[in-house]
Amino acid sequence: MYLGLDLGTSGLKAVLVDDAQAVVGSATAPLTVSRPHPGWSEQDPAQWWSALEQVLDTLKTRHPAELAAVRGIGLSGQQHGAVLLDADDRVLRPCILWNDTRASAECAALEAAWPDLRRVAGNIAMPGFTAPKLLWVRRHEPEIFSRTARILLPKAWLRLALTGEAIEEMSDASGTLWLDVAARTWSGEALAATGLLPAAMPRLVEGSQEAGRLRPDLARLWGMASPPLLAGGAGDNAAGAVGLGAIRPGDAFVSLGTSGVLFANTDGARPYPEGAVHAFCHALPGRWHQMGVTLSAAASLAWWAGIAGMDEARLVAEIGPVERPSEALFLPYLAGERTPHNDGAVRGAFAGLSAGTERAALTQAVMEGVAFSLRDSLDAVRASGTRIEAADVIGGGSRSGEWIRILASVLDLPLRPLAEGEHGGAFGAARLARLAVTGEAPEAVCTPPERGAMVLPEPGLAEAYAERLVRYRALYPALKALAG
Repeated sequence: MYLGLDLGTSGLKAVLVDDAQAVVGSATAPLTVSRPHPGWSEQDPAQWWSALEQVLDTLKTRHPAELAAVRGIGLSGQQHGAVLLDADDRVLRPCILWNDTRASAECAALEAAWPDLRRVAGNIAMPGFTAPKLLWVRRHEPEIFSRTARILLPKAWLRLALTGEAIEEMSDASGTLWLDVAARTWSGEALAATGLLPAAMPRLVEGSQEAGRLRPDLARLWGMASPPLLAGGAGDNAAGAVGLGAIRPGDAFVSLGTSGVLFANTDGARPYPEGAVHAFCHALPGRWHQMGVTLSAAASLAWWAGIAGMDEARLVAEIGPVERPSEALFLPYLAGERTPHNDGAVRGAFAGLSAGTERAALTQAVMEGVAFSLRDSLDAVRASGTRIEAADVIGGGSRSGEWIRILASVLDLPLRPLAEGEHGGAFGAARLARLAVTGEAPEAVCTPPERGAMVLPEPGLAEAYAERLVRYRALYPALKALAG
């Protein structure tokens, strides 16, 4: 039996997976985000631990025999968050999350101080990444910076609490700007550029390698027969790829989660910083991937549902089968944007409204706006030379067949929804735990799930969306000017 833990932004999920790779139990605990100032996004790591206790207690109650038989634990989680610890590993301030955009000025300062950043880190400096966050703390909270002895990403902090060891793996480390992505090791140049010593960083492993063992007291608390081994694990998107079997060059998927991701495996480290494409290590040894990212995908629909005072499913049902683009346009820059703009200051907008614009048209515009943003990512990834012929589609937004229809025609790309609901990063993390315990070949374990019928682009709708895409892209310069 294997346990996968996925520390997301809005919740922590646990799944129990047996030797036949069937999910035999799951539990989720909610998390909340603090936004003390515009553009800020923080969480207290103590909340993560409370959520972990909640899901493990639930599994112990519902599936005691299965939990007792767990041999390995895998961790997945939100990337880029900065957990600052003192010399006694006490948390110094709330974690600055992946969708926090306060460090835009620090990005420019980091690139100026270290001209080799893009070549070594494989990425352009973005405010969501970890290193600029630390520069912000050094500038605005110098007393906290002076006490910082160690920096961990969210799931690495959870590992520290579970095992007492500070260990990180390659896919998550890729989003810090401190990793030499091609060499798969911490960069001394990168650390020096942010005033850090190598001792501040956790030990690096691959996602399928052993990375500590559960503390005996916790194993006894949760009724486990012996302390399970922990795997290195993966950042949320790489873990999702492992769960989908997307581990070979050419494999691709689109995630309609809180953020939106266009994920493509590559045949080596392939940086394309000029398009704000992420070039990261995969969670498996000797493998890499690219991502284009929009910060507010399903989060945009959730925001609109809150404004409209209706739940998301009712809003989507209200639009009916889409036959033509909405009269309105929506730009989903609610928290700034990554690919291709790398702009933490820009904000979203509705455009093209009239006195006759109805709620359903605005809902459709939100779904289309997210799709247009993902088309920006697709075009940027393709501009790097990566070929994508089809893609799986996952995430909460993929439960809407109408959104998948829209997305397929906007991307002009065949999409493959899953036949059954996917378990996200937690399932991929459980697979990595199995690999760490058994030493099996990744190809034997990371097999693709059963997929539903392929959703093909609809020629008339795709042509209409291609025309709307031109108008969508023309609005960004105006929004940028408004942001100042």
